[in-house]
Amino acid sequence: MRAIVYIDGFNLYYGSLKRNPDLKWMNPKILVEKIFPEIDVLSLKYFTAYVTDRPNDPTQSQRQQTYFRALKTIPNFEIIRGHYLSHTVSMPLETPVNGERYAKVIKTEEKGSDVNLATMMLVDCFQNKFDVAVLISNDSDLTLPLSMVRGMFKKQAYVINPQMGKDRSIQLGRNCDRHRDIRKGHLIAAQFPNPVVDSKGEIHRPPSWS
Repeated sequence: MRAIVYIDGFNLYYGSLKRNPDLKWMNPKILVEKIFPEIDVLSLKYFTAYVTDRPNDPTQSQRQQTYFRALKTIPNFEIIRGHYLSHTVSMPLETPVNGERYAKVIKTEEKGSDVNLATMMLVDCFQNKFDVAVLISNDSDLTLPLSMVRGMFKKQAYVINPQMGKDRSIQLGRNCDRHRDIRKGHLIAAQFPNPVVDSKGEIHRPPSWS
């Protein structure tokens, strides 16, 4: 079956990769093929936002761009950008400190990626570009486009839950044909070689990821 993979980068990073820093050098095409070996992955679309450096992590953007460069060596791989918004909010403390019940924190939210993913999945479906849509996310906000892929267009929908150690979304599970979890063994089996080579030369895994 012809398959296009739609990757919720924020969900994948915080669900699987951040908690396994030595396995961040991951090739998502190999990952999907390990979980669903019966499908023919035609292309992959990765929905994320570009990070900016912070005083406590001045090389954050450099590491991200290194990984993106490795990802672009995968045939028919596309990165679709959303954006981040950061603002200061007052949040309640679980336990008051020195009588203070609230603390000011910097809250960072990703904007646009879920809408971009849903839109491109439905456009690809309308244009008959796949037989099965593979969604890597545990975000129930994507339930409606997934249900339309199956109900309106009569295609199949597979979901890969990247939230390791957390329950699968019930809503996504009710609106897909197959539902699987990412396990640590999948990440281990799906690592890029180090280095990866593209037309500009060698791409080395960031040292902090080893």
